[in-house]
Amino acid sequence: MPVGPSAPQPVPVIALTGHLGAGKTTVLNALLAAPGARLGVIVNDLGEINVDAAMVTGQVDDAASIAGGCLCCLPDSTPLDDALESLSRPRLALDAIVIEASGAAEPLALGRMIRFSSAERTRLAGVVEVVDAETCLETIDPGGDGPHPRPAPARYAAPSLVLLTKTDLLPAQLAARRIEAITARVRERSEDAHVLAVPHGGLDPALLLDVARSEDPPDQLPLAALAREERARHVHEHTDAVTVHAQGPVDPSALADLLEDPPEGVFRLKGIIAVAGPREPRRFALNLVGRRMHVATAPPEGEHPEGLVAIGMHLDEVAVRARLAAALAPCAHPSAAGMRRLLRLKRLSA
Repeated sequence: MPVGPSAPQPVPVIALTGHLGAGKTTVLNALLAAPGARLGVIVNDLGEINVDAAMVTGQVDDAASIAGGCLCCLPDSTPLDDALESLSRPRLALDAIVIEASGAAEPLALGRMIRFSSAERTRLAGVVEVVDAETCLETIDPGGDGPHPRPAPARYAAPSLVLLTKTDLLPAQLAARRIEAITARVRERSEDAHVLAVPHGGLDPALLLDVARSEDPPDQLPLAALAREERARHVHEHTDAVTVHAQGPVDPSALADLLEDPPEGVFRLKGIIAVAGPREPRRFALNLVGRRMHVATAPPEGEHPEGLVAIGMHLDEVAVRARLAAALAPCAHPSAAGMRRLLRLKRLSA
């Protein structure tokens, strides 16, 4: 029986949170500079003038602004739901939607609003908290490095990725101590969040985005390319990627183990995998961001090569490749319990 076209996958939604002036717009512009990326942007400002929206409008395929208050403090979630519904229309074919929240937004509440949004064609792909390393101990975490600090801010429990900005404005020794202190505070709330210093907001978009093309379309003005060249002069961190191809249907238990316990330093894990089943293989699309997992039925065979890509900062590539290769070894006798585990992960991520 011929296989029909696969249903469109939900559009991943990334929440970009942080105190006023932490550098969220700088990080957003780094994402917008990805070649070929099709991003929808929701900008949330306090007041009636959407200054941040003016900075990004014209660089995105579609943009929405929610003015008049913090997303989490609106009387209901309707404005956010409407914006997500609009930007997730299949005809836009967006790679992702980014929400740049106001400085007053609570990351935990915003994450819940996205997760339980009525916009059915979206899914929460993660919360990215931007922290001003220079001033955070006076703003969001006063006294966090003192001898008897209060409990770490609850907002540190929400993000899968914490970006420390403006470390370049501190003396080298103080910057190192500040990074260590903030990381320790994040660890009080989350053992799983990745903490990354981005002195100039130079985030590699590959940590968060899948883009449609490796370069700009031919009819696009070269502004994005020029912006990338300028940004490249200031980026000091390097993103590592390890790719392992599957040679046949894999063991569902081994794959579930990998998803639940990814290799050290891996922030993203993605790919299409055929999994051995009791009757016939089943294909799954996998996307892990931090600890946020999305498992879905994959497109028909032949549309995408099978394998996994692991992405992170300063990876031990030999160790990561070995873990991926072990999980993707061909399996002749699959475990029924393993398939049940994988299907449970799929249900939980729906």
